[in-house]
Amino acid sequence: MSTVLQPAPAGVKSKASPQPAPRNTAIDAYRGMVMLLMMAEVLELSRVSRAFPGNPFWAFLAWNQTHVAWAGCSLHDTIQPGFSFLVGVALPYSIAARLARGESFGRMLVHAIRRSLILIALGIFLRSIGRPMTYFTFEDTLTQIGLGYTFLFLLGFASERIRWSALGAILAGYWLAWMLYPAPHWTIGHNLGVAFDRWFLNLFPRTAPFVNNSGGYCTLSFIPTLGTMILGLLAGNWLRSANPAIPFRRLLAAGGIGIAAGVLLHFTGVCPIVKRIWTPAWTLFSGGLCFLYLSAFCWLTEVRRWRRPLFPLLVIGMNSIAAYVIAETLRGFVYSSFRIHLGPHFFAFLGTGLEPLFRGCATLAVYWLVLFGMYRRKIFLRI
Repeated sequence: MSTVLQPAPAGVKSKASPQPAPRNTAIDAYRGMVMLLMMAEVLELSRVSRAFPGNPFWAFLAWNQTHVAWAGCSLHDTIQPGFSFLVGVALPYSIAARLARGESFGRMLVHAIRRSLILIALGIFLRSIGRPMTYFTFEDTLTQIGLGYTFLFLLGFASERIRWSALGAILAGYWLAWMLYPAPHWTIGHNLGVAFDRWFLNLFPRTAPFVNNSGGYCTLSFIPTLGTMILGLLAGNWLRSANPAIPFRRLLAAGGIGIAAGVLLHFTGVCPIVKRIWTPAWTLFSGGLCFLYLSAFCWLTEVRRWRRPLFPLLVIGMNSIAAYVIAETLRGFVYSSFRIHLGPHFFAFLGTGLEPLFRGCATLAVYWLVLFGMYRRKIFLRI
């Protein structure tokens, strides 16, 4: 996304020359928060919490920096749905910008397919680092988005009614497929997703046959992840159509309904809220949270005009792919550089219990400075 254009129906090129408008800073700021939460894994709050057993403060922070064991939701669990949701939010702006440049639908479709393939390949590449051979896996955030992105692009040219219908079909169909599978439906290690991966992932060369994902993640999650991206697409279209106003009522209503629907499905036993297999209840619940986060950042950037305080997030959010790659690749290099040049226990000045936290803060600062340097030089990674 490079510009925000004056409203025009999705898929229709405006007859008048659209006037470029500033970037939607709410989207960038929200994306920056999502990526900051991902990069902040270097704070190693679980290690800090273990060093202070019984301390509720560190226990709370540690719990919110880890994925819940199965059902439920922590702050860390909102990273992947936030990133996926924002892909959908940005799509109407991207389509409008390309139409304004005179690009044909065919050219845009080829770009969407290429982007899908690059995201899938990048996800596999990053997951393969440090392994003896290519590690073919498709539950990573980037690969999950890549598997559904071309379908999302096509829905970008559809009516809102078709988008809602597609979302309903995805969630209902996914729920029914899992319910009809002759095994415990939503349990870790024994479900439709595991059965599919035991067939699908073993089609690729591996060091050993695939049996189970220890975390319970599965390839088929890309289907309801597409549902999360569709929710973002709806939100992005509302934002762009209402420009320069913010459709707060719609965003807040969608957020409240999504959360309520997910909780209702969970506690009635129809479908649990499980991020690891992206259940329909999780899609609705996490999607509701995303609507609320987006409305909050719209309020901060457009109503309160807190753009300077949010600048650190904007630096990250405007270069999210770079931030993702940095978080996945630079940690070991930065840690070893600190050890070599500062000594093995430089960050233990307040005790070994807090050493991981201070080392993580310094590492996070390095990450941000790299992104800031790219921002200053206008280097933004695009796929």
